[in-house]
Amino acid sequence: MPLALLALAIGAFGIGTTEFVIMGLLPEVAGDFGVSIPTAGLLVTGYALGVVIGAPLMTVLGTKIPRKRMLMLLMGLFIAGNLLSAVAPSFSVMLIGRVVASLAHGAFFGIGSVVAAELVAPNKKAGAIAMMFTGLTVANVIGVPLGTLVGQHVGWRVTFAVVAALGVVGLAGIAKLVPELPKPEGVRLRHELAAFKNTQVLLAMAMTVLGFGGVFAAITYIAPMMTHVAGFADGSVTWLLVLFGLGMVGGNLIGGKFADRALMPMLYVSLGALALVLALFTLTAHNEIAAAVTITLIGALGFATVPPLQKRVLEQAHGAPTLASAVNIGAFNLGNALSAWLGGMVIAAGFGYTSPNWVGAALAASALLLAFLSAALESRDSAPSAVATGGMPAERRTPVHH
Repeated sequence: MPLALLALAIGAFGIGTTEFVIMGLLPEVAGDFGVSIPTAGLLVTGYALGVVIGAPLMTVLGTKIPRKRMLMLLMGLFIAGNLLSAVAPSFSVMLIGRVVASLAHGAFFGIGSVVAAELVAPNKKAGAIAMMFTGLTVANVIGVPLGTLVGQHVGWRVTFAVVAALGVVGLAGIAKLVPELPKPEGVRLRHELAAFKNTQVLLAMAMTVLGFGGVFAAITYIAPMMTHVAGFADGSVTWLLVLFGLGMVGGNLIGGKFADRALMPMLYVSLGALALVLALFTLTAHNEIAAAVTITLIGALGFATVPPLQKRVLEQAHGAPTLASAVNIGAFNLGNALSAWLGGMVIAAGFGYTSPNWVGAALAASALLLAFLSAALESRDSAPSAVATGGMPAERRTPVHH
């Protein structure tokens, strides 16, 4: 794998830390600003919606700028947003800081996915994308737990200042390791938008929204769920997030490996198992050991869907992948925003801290149904080709990798 993938992973590490660390610090932030836990959950929702808006906006702007320079500009925006969160005098200002930082997220991973895929052979594209996303998953093993620990003992403002410093390291890594890449030639907004007329692209993005949304429905409220239901001490949230992160690392690497071999079967297995585990979390959340195991599985199964979903979009939008890739990153975060909001609603309605798990299970099951629908439509559309050529179905005659 090219060394440039390491630079992309470093940037992903900083972004992953700021995205997920807020979940372990919701009680502290809520207490300092005098707001409820569901209201503090808006810091998750606001960040996610910022990604949804920023992904296409920043990517379109990026078509006029060489990719390396665009990645560096995105990291600069990320640094500014986290510094604003660190010094925020009020909850609303902190929410603005979260949104500013989030504007860089979708375009960074979207452009980064395209760059990563172009740096390797066709049969290693999903693996290269997974390598970049490893930075995001490792952030949940190292960055998020340490950030939570610092936030609980020194103050959450220090955590966001440290995250801003991580952004500086990511910026330096990109400047040093990513090769000079020309700006995309012949890219037109109309051409990029045409990819969204493809039903398979839209189905893949819908799977992204619902599938990964299932993960966030449960994990957004992991701190109050584990302390109030499972009986863990406040300090235990840190190592529970480590378990979640370890699951993410393993799931991401497995998803990347098997997506290069059998993409749709990988999605069937991961989404189906995710729906089941999230439903079981309603029960296992009442036992410390069972809860810890379940959290690890949610991380693994949730991130096992990321490389195949991202690759699915790149394949179906071939010829105009940049905007579609970035919008799919936005779709992950639209799912995060939707599920965090729904999870907060069911808690506020009095159904208890475990109720978001049912929301997550329903979302993941819906994504699985869309995966079956996508495969059925693809099989139907390829049937005339098979009959006309008197050979195998099109999806078997055409290599998976482009």
